[in-house]
Amino acid sequence: MDHPVWDVGVGYGLWMALFGVVHVFVSHFAVGGGLVLVLAERRARRTGDAAALAHVRRLSGFFAPTTLVVGALTGVGIWFIIGLLNPSATGVLIRTFVWAWAVEWTFFAVEILAAILYAKGWDRLPPRAHEALGWVYFVAAWLSLVVINGIVTFMWTPGAWTTTGSFWDGFLNPTYAPSLVLRTAISLLLAGLFGAAVAARAPDAEARRRLVRGHAVVGAVGLLASLAAFLWYRAALPADLLAAVGERLTIPARALDAFHATSVVLGAALLLFLALPRAARRPVTVAALAVGLVWFGSFEWWREGARKPWAVAGVVYGNGVHADHPAAAAKTGHLAPDGLSTGDRGRDLWLSQCRACHTLDGYNPVLPAFAGTDETFAAGVLAGLHTMRGKMPPFSGVEAERKALAAWLVARADRTPLPERARRSGEDLGALVYAQRCGRCHVDGGWNDKRKSFEGLEEADVRDAIESISFDEMPAFSGTTEERDALARHLLRRAGGGGAK
Repeated sequence: MDHPVWDVGVGYGLWMALFGVVHVFVSHFAVGGGLVLVLAERRARRTGDAAALAHVRRLSGFFAPTTLVVGALTGVGIWFIIGLLNPSATGVLIRTFVWAWAVEWTFFAVEILAAILYAKGWDRLPPRAHEALGWVYFVAAWLSLVVINGIVTFMWTPGAWTTTGSFWDGFLNPTYAPSLVLRTAISLLLAGLFGAAVAARAPDAEARRRLVRGHAVVGAVGLLASLAAFLWYRAALPADLLAAVGERLTIPARALDAFHATSVVLGAALLLFLALPRAARRPVTVAALAVGLVWFGSFEWWREGARKPWAVAGVVYGNGVHADHPAAAAKTGHLAPDGLSTGDRGRDLWLSQCRACHTLDGYNPVLPAFAGTDETFAAGVLAGLHTMRGKMPPFSGVEAERKALAAWLVARADRTPLPERARRSGEDLGALVYAQRCGRCHVDGGWNDKRKSFEGLEEADVRDAIESISFDEMPAFSGTTEERDALARHLLRRAGGGGAK
């Protein structure tokens, strides 16, 4: 192993969601909120609207501590987690964008200082100076997004950087512009939704209606611009990665469905606030804000999930293995003699190739996939990882290493034979064998469905086909005769045939 691994049985993905999702929400709030604050203050002062000015003051009291405390802490948390999750990809980002990170941190420092002075300066600064601080806050927050956007989009579309190694080719990559417009629009939407939730608490009914409608306008503009920019962004993404969503990657497909559904809900809520601002009671506006967070979270979930199996597309896999390493490791081996080692070869392979995305039996577990099977089957599965429905990186290493990892995993899996497990649970043995030995690559009515392959065959023919399976990337059938016969009958039922026994 090139890096030590902190293996405590907790899924890194859960930690990333905890820190990353919160940080992304807060950072976008800071951008949109900064603009809404300064524009609302400017308008309130020009029109002499005391209720609106008091409302802006309440908003600023939230944004400053949120940006400073929650944003800063979760930002540090993200660095901690990505260092554990994928130090190789993190190293690529640091080496490529070290000065971009430095610039972003400078903007962030200016942002939080301006936010504090803005929130504390209501009674201490002249109006023009106070508004100027608001503009500094917004501009610094947005410029921070401008920089981070280049790094985030690089991970999916590094573009010409893969051949030139140029900072600007990587930074101004094919999805940079649509993503920047999209994230700026998202910031406006979230700020509009939050502003409406705060405005719903205004004591004066007329002021409450006016403020809610104003924030709804901001939210509606943000939503419409977001949806338009999303179409632009999606059109710029690699077609091969997008094609896998729904066919091989079901989780990002569900996230995309949630994004579309919540877009409709948000549109309806904002129209309600515009047409009937009296209906914007606090529970309604809070519910709309919650839907907005789910909407944004669905987009991020889709964006992260659809990039599989890459951390940096075409450069580093999600498990930290560089794109060119598996081919070389197939000849020389994955584990370097002078690399870090726990003294257990199988565990070293697990930590260096699997642990970034999986746990043994917790988050995204692997042991259930090998329950009731054997080392021969497990080794065959490892040989075809990159062809499986879930789009995983290929196994990196020689045959002896693949067998060592297979043995290590099977030794820790449930060793209960499948026939006994079927009797205990009342499951059909054939269906259980199919689920364990076939179902992760062949989905009924979906990815790589093979039902038609068995149409019109007799059971003896199916048994022979099962026994003759021999592909480099497909594990040979290594179960018992009872399991083979049950699987044959199940395959015939799935194909709609009866067959003679």
